Amino acid sequence: MNCPCCYDPHKGNILTKEFISTSPQETLDFGTSIGKALEGGEIILLSGDLGSGKTLLTRGIATGLDIDPTNTVVSPSFTLMNIYKARIDIIHVDLYRLDSDDVYELGIEDFMDREHVIIVEWAGRSKDLFQGDIIGISIEYLDDFSRKIFLRTNIVLPDETTMAS
Repeated sequence: MNCPCCYDPHKGNILTKEFISTSPQETLDFGTSIGKALEGGEIILLSGDLGSGKTLLTRGIATGLDIDPTNTVVSPSFTLMNIYKARIDIIHVDLYRLDSDDVYELGIEDFMDREHVIIVEWAGRSKDLFQGDIIGISIEYLDDFSRKIFLRTNIVLPDETTMAS
């Protein structure tokens, strides 16, 4: 693949990046830079406390994927799964209210293909389900507005996603 988000030919290599966001806008912008780099088939596993910014980061990713402007990205806490039309369709899942057995009944595996990007909030509830091109992102509170965002992946992302603090 010759796009900005090139796959690591060694696949065993793990890329890690850390970013300090000092505002919600910076978190949104970081998500946008990730979304612009995606090619389809990636699975983004999000973790962080309630209110840490998982859905805000997802909004940024959706913006980077050129989401249909008539769509508003909201947390799928009660619907469990939201689907958004974009350059690559987005499957946004929230596993907070589910145990690991319930996760399999959602049918997420039906969307594990190059035509979709899957974004999973509270992914730790069933991370064994997800394999392939994984981007793991954890968000940690630093203060009311600042967050430490730690990204770990087996794919190579462009330098724009580094966004030094």
